[in-house]
Amino acid sequence: MAGGQGSRLRPLTNTRPKPMVELLQRPVIEFVKEAMVNADLEEIILTTGYKGEQLENLVSSWNDAGVKSRVNQEMMPMGTAGSVRLLLDELTETFVVGSGDSVTSLKLGEFIRAHRESGAKVTMALWKVDDPTEFGIVGLSETEGGEINGNLSEGFIVKFMEKPKIEEAFSNVINAGLYIIEPEVLALVPEGEKYDFSKQLFPRVLEMGWPMYAKQIDGIWFDVGNPDQLLDAQSVLINKMDSLPFTRPQGELTNGCIVHPNAIVEGTFRNSSIDSDCRLGKGTDLMDSLLMQGVQIGQNSIIKNSVIGRNVTIGDNVKIMHCVIGDEVVIDNNQEYNGKKIP
Repeated sequence: MAGGQGSRLRPLTNTRPKPMVELLQRPVIEFVKEAMVNADLEEIILTTGYKGEQLENLVSSWNDAGVKSRVNQEMMPMGTAGSVRLLLDELTETFVVGSGDSVTSLKLGEFIRAHRESGAKVTMALWKVDDPTEFGIVGLSETEGGEINGNLSEGFIVKFMEKPKIEEAFSNVINAGLYIIEPEVLALVPEGEKYDFSKQLFPRVLEMGWPMYAKQIDGIWFDVGNPDQLLDAQSVLINKMDSLPFTRPQGELTNGCIVHPNAIVEGTFRNSSIDSDCRLGKGTDLMDSLLMQGVQIGQNSIIKNSVIGRNVTIGDNVKIMHCVIGDEVVIDNNQEYNGKKIP
């Protein structure tokens, strides 16, 4: 699913769809694609909407690399389930649905095995959170239709609840946006209607008494829906890359980067990342930030906890804290920004 506009990531998403926002030198959607390739799925189809032509170019590169894939462009927003329902005539066997704007290290093959062994119509990936009141939670039972056991990390789904009060929360596991689905479930989605998996389809499946199963992700999971989540995902990926099933980035300083010897990069591939063709001038201090391709920074500037878009030029003696800067912005000397979105 790659049709979202990513409004919380603006201005980055003014020029790219949300799944094409870069994380460690690659579009976010590449992380989902790797999980699917590693599970030997037969074909990958991207359901796209906003700026879908950029995803078509990406899919062309996947095919060139031997990954059978294509794009299905929706003409109007159809919701998560509605966009997949457009493929009803093609999805005649068990299929996997993943969110193109999340990063996860789950071993998809284990989820597919659990789905088949349980006999479920739907199997859902789950993620454990500290505060369940901000999410839609999932109640599990050891048996189909049994009593909820809040301590389970795997089992049959028996209840959903959106953003419960703390006293109402019967579990602290949430829907992580990856599903294994049988084709008869997709047939329940009304034709031509905007329809959602979690809010409409899955509660209906549960009401019909069809078995639904779920399993908690053992690894990492991030919904990179806002800049803070993007930087959090970057930090975890950098520090745990050796233990995760992802293709490694090219290296600490990629092609064409020039970093002055007196620049301070606090954690290149530790907590910050620098894409290709970037330049950091004398006295620059970079911390916990993401620089996309072609960023040029002058002398004695400070960049902290910020996401800087492609081909941005930043002058001398500039201070940027907790900001998101869109592509090709020019920031003059002696400017200071804190907590801003700069288109």
